[in-house]
Amino acid sequence: MLPLIAAATALTVALVLSDQTPLRAAAHESAPKQTALTAGDWLEVRGESQGYLQVYDHRHERPGYVRPALVRKYVADEVTAPKLSAIVEYLRDTPGQESLGIGYVALYLRAAPPQTPLADAFDALGTMAARLGERASARVAKAGDASIASELEVAESYGVHYVSFEKDGVTRVCYDGEAFRRVLALGGTPAARVRAVLGVTDPACLDPAQGATAAFTLTKWRAEALDSVDPGTLGAEVSASDRAKLRLRRSIVKSQLAFFATRAHDLALAQQASLAAKHELLLADRAVLADEDRPSYDEAALRAESVRWAAEPTPAPSSASSLDVTIAAGAPGQTCVHVKSRASKDAAPFEHCTYGVVWPSSLRVAPHDAAVTLVVQPLEGWSELLVVHANAPSPAHEWVADTMTPMTTDPELGYIELAGFSPDGAHLLVARESRASGPLGSPHTLAPWMWRAFQVLSTSDLRVEKEASVLGNLPKASRWEAADWRHGTFALR
Repeated sequence: MLPLIAAATALTVALVLSDQTPLRAAAHESAPKQTALTAGDWLEVRGESQGYLQVYDHRHERPGYVRPALVRKYVADEVTAPKLSAIVEYLRDTPGQESLGIGYVALYLRAAPPQTPLADAFDALGTMAARLGERASARVAKAGDASIASELEVAESYGVHYVSFEKDGVTRVCYDGEAFRRVLALGGTPAARVRAVLGVTDPACLDPAQGATAAFTLTKWRAEALDSVDPGTLGAEVSASDRAKLRLRRSIVKSQLAFFATRAHDLALAQQASLAAKHELLLADRAVLADEDRPSYDEAALRAESVRWAAEPTPAPSSASSLDVTIAAGAPGQTCVHVKSRASKDAAPFEHCTYGVVWPSSLRVAPHDAAVTLVVQPLEGWSELLVVHANAPSPAHEWVADTMTPMTTDPELGYIELAGFSPDGAHLLVARESRASGPLGSPHTLAPWMWRAFQVLSTSDLRVEKEASVLGNLPKASRWEAADWRHGTFALR
């Protein structure tokens, strides 16, 4: 990693300080520009000529000349190491200077004496590499973004690796986390370990194109990494805000684990992970979070809500219902829901099949058998409500299945769940919540936009009759809420 200089002897190295630094073909201002250098590029110094440094650019594999004022010259030896360490510590928390900081880390690792503890250096490297990936993944361009591509090339020239994929209509650039893994292995300070474990478990860096088995394996590793950093044993040097962020990340990853474990039919692990997700969310102190971290609380709540059914008991069949509802495997990868009236013994059951995860514990039957509802989760962090209801009042009592989504405006996360039925079964009370990037899901803004609503729907056609952002604003419908829903939901947080 970070193959700065292969030679064993100390060499003189010049680090480029700013973008668009010209590398000239000769030692005068009118000489052709060989290439434009980027902050963090390192140049091997081979001499001086007419007020210029004679250098060799290893990234572009070409010699040239550069003005001394545009670079900083160092001898990569043990004497220089303390000075380099101080600069690295400063640049670690300086947004916009990531490629320069990575160059300084590389030079420090080359100059540091043997047996020097390197956890702090890898902490700085991981922090800056991850921040550079976040800049490259931003939805809205900012000043200086034109140089991001070259900054990524500089970082990668030092052995810093990124993975790219498309997610939510945006190309996501994610640091692979090698430096963070080294911090965890070397045993850095508690604060560094928190930064490291947050860096290697970013939920936005879970490639949606990878298979279920690979995602399950990666999520299990992430959960184990988070378990190795216990918020309850961290010292006073870790702020309350960072403890809360760690709790929220543990909740998010446990929710992801519950979904993938269910997909893999590991129901015991799914139940354990679902309970842990709820536990960590309840322990997170929302009051100490910074403004920019508050969306993480809502994200954790949305994800925990979508998988809470993994820890809920399956309801016993109601003696008042004349319906038999069974859930069974269908075609490969499918789960089928069968609904049949006990009064029609010879009639074929109504069948609806889905490739999503069907949560049996969410099964509810409306009074007078007006409808059957189930929560189905087709994607991680996204659950829908399957409603099997009568097509129209008729002697044949034909059934149809409709799927209700949390939101229709291209959201990122969301859930919808049944809160209760009206006593006559003619209406449903549902809770919907989702998150999109920007107002009404606009891709031209960074601000996450949360939407939550409680709705009264007609059972026959699922038409929304009433809606409110607070359940108390539906005084009549609020009396329909089921006790088990109020006990388990996060919609009332």
